[in-house]
Amino acid sequence: MAEHEFAGRGHGEFGGHRGGGGRGGRGGGDMFRIGRMLAQGDLKLLALSLIAEQPRHGYEIIKLIEEKTAGWYSPSPGVVYPTLTFLEEAGYVTAEADGSKKRYAITEEGRAYLAENRDFADAIIGRLSEIGLKMGRVKKWMGWSENGPSHGAELPRLVEAALENLRDVSREKLEQNRGAETRIVEILARVANDIREA
Repeated sequence: MAEHEFAGRGHGEFGGHRGGGGRGGRGGGDMFRIGRMLAQGDLKLLALSLIAEQPRHGYEIIKLIEEKTAGWYSPSPGVVYPTLTFLEEAGYVTAEADGSKKRYAITEEGRAYLAENRDFADAIIGRLSEIGLKMGRVKKWMGWSENGPSHGAELPRLVEAALENLRDVSREKLEQNRGAETRIVEILARVANDIREA
């Protein structure tokens, strides 16, 4: 039963325009809708794909996903660890005690399942990488380093003021509604493209 649910979810999430690059393409906002993109079945395939590269702890999987999206998306332990438990119960991974943690390794059954769904897994990873690239561009345009806003080459005073206003408005909006993150990034990405083409 578990295997059937996994398979159905994985295939279903990539129906229509959601497979591969998606209708958003390189400039589309769909690439930023991570909440929709990484549904439960997607995360299972992604975790299995990362474990197939080498045995990993749950925390490593969280950090890898965060790195692939340039810090934009970091799945919570409350999502990742139940996913790993599911994979273990389905027979796709084994869990071995490693101090106070568990290290997960893929099984032959898991490799076979991943091979059957490799296109879907690659599509998920591709989307995450695309988001990471776009977030890198947005951060660079906003004058942010990996740790937040930074100051590089001097910009005209009015441009600096406009950027500061964008930061303040974005920060205020996020304080009111954390769910506004995707919308804010979509807007900033469009603005960056408009400036580049101006």
